[in-house]
Amino acid sequence: MTDLFSAGSTGTIELRNRIFMAPLTRSRAHDDTDIPSDMAITYYAQRASSGLIVSEATQINPQGKGYIQTPGIYTAEQVSKWREITDAVHAKGGKIVLQLWHVGRISHTHFQPDGQAPLAPSAIQPDVEVFFDGQKQPASTPKAMRVEEIENTVEDYRQAAKNAREAGFDGVEIHAANGYLIDQFLRDKTNQREDEYGGSVQNRMRFLSQVTEAVLSQWDASQVGIRLSPIGNQNDIDDSDPLGTFTYIIERLNQYGLAYLHMVERFPGLPTNNKDLKIQAALRQAWQGFYIANGDYDYLTAQNAVESEYADAVAFGRTYIANPDLAERFEVGASLNEPDPDTFYGGGEEGYTDYPFMQQDS
Repeated sequence: MTDLFSAGSTGTIELRNRIFMAPLTRSRAHDDTDIPSDMAITYYAQRASSGLIVSEATQINPQGKGYIQTPGIYTAEQVSKWREITDAVHAKGGKIVLQLWHVGRISHTHFQPDGQAPLAPSAIQPDVEVFFDGQKQPASTPKAMRVEEIENTVEDYRQAAKNAREAGFDGVEIHAANGYLIDQFLRDKTNQREDEYGGSVQNRMRFLSQVTEAVLSQWDASQVGIRLSPIGNQNDIDDSDPLGTFTYIIERLNQYGLAYLHMVERFPGLPTNNKDLKIQAALRQAWQGFYIANGDYDYLTAQNAVESEYADAVAFGRTYIANPDLAERFEVGASLNEPDPDTFYGGGEEGYTDYPFMQQDS
């Protein structure tokens, strides 16, 4: 019987267990260069005993930024620092993939090159706030992307995927969830275009298809995953028919033979209703490959998800922040460190690399 501690593989990525580290924005990169900090080398290496680490969301280009101190993968200096991180993870027997990210309209002119408007499928301002200069401010009204700008962004995904290979990652994950650029194209609340990228779900998926194919020009499908959040409304996202929209998307994605689907099923602390649960169950059935469940799981619910074959692996977020040896703690039934929300975003080693391992617990 397969359980959380069973070895296996997703695509051609070999796994020591099915306890994955979810992508976690920690805002500790250098803000002027988007280069990961030296602390990140220790942070990721500490968590190398997970079955697979999915890196924090990482900008494919300067326009993709919407948060302070988040890393990029578009300069040689960024690639070099990521290489130090992947080498440290591999030295401890771990596996790590890079999450490719563009925030789209969840940004501000403050972050954009030359103070330009953020790019999005349509010029619809999101009802969200962004943080910089020590305070929250409303996101800027975005600019609807011209077809040329869409094509350039697809090329930036291709180059970022190539850079991830040079940085020594075991694969890449396309971030198409949580209300960011790709998700904005997929949903009809944020995509009101009247060209070949808008209207029907077939057209709204065109950008994701082009991004996926660009990434697959650099990586074998067995090393590429994708993240979706069909029932989430984070970052002012929504769709009039999530079941129909994402059934079509998943059925199309099945054709690529990707390494995995990483599904955001729910967000910590937020309730789900019966309609959402039914949509989620139907979409799970639609996906034909390796399935990573993500969303407020604990040890017991995760173990049940894998043993019942509902999921092939479960990704943990906040729990991994506070427990670098989470897999070992689960295996022996040890108590868990409590995460400190005050240190989730920004700062130094406190709340980042100083959470104790089991042998350090008093």
